[in-house]
Amino acid sequence: MIDTNIIDFTKGDGLVPVIAQDADTGKVLMLGYANKESIEKSIELGKLTFFSRSKQRLWTKGEESGHYLVLIDMTLDCDHDTILAKVRPEGPVCHTGADTCWGESNELNTMQFLLKLEHIITERKRQFNVSNSYVAGLFASGINKIAQKVGEEAVELIIEAKDNNESLFLGEAADLLFHYLILLQAKGYTLEQVVEVLKHRNK
Repeated sequence: MIDTNIIDFTKGDGLVPVIAQDADTGKVLMLGYANKESIEKSIELGKLTFFSRSKQRLWTKGEESGHYLVLIDMTLDCDHDTILAKVRPEGPVCHTGADTCWGESNELNTMQFLLKLEHIITERKRQFNVSNSYVAGLFASGINKIAQKVGEEAVELIIEAKDNNESLFLGEAADLLFHYLILLQAKGYTLEQVVEVLKHRNK
């Protein structure tokens, strides 16, 4: 998080612009303004809080609708007078019901979704209670069991490839990809490292 003591509030008469960006999709969600107190409140609550120029008071986004912006990180620009707040929205951001205040859709693209799924798998890997998580149970079973599961899913995909049932084929393809991500995590590697290999081969 940022140090509020180094923020330059002088240019905006005590306020600085705050750009809210989805931490997962990278989409810009909205623009608001904050004073030192609202920034400190954001950090304390873990929910993005602005200073409302119309209401002349602190305003936590979502305080009425429940569509909070959960604060992940805050960074200052090079001039120390603009804040980039990375958040995770709990519902639509705009008062019109749109995902963003510019009417844009805020959805994960394919690679972003895979990275989010990989993050979830990483979190499951750290769980000790395997009774509540299939993934945690696989990790607890060891690398041989995980590798075996990937092999089984690959065989099932090959079998479905010989037929023309689109739903079953795609389902098995998804199962294989999911267990492949688990295998990568079990070996201590990431999807990004695999992509880098593919990039290198493509040169």
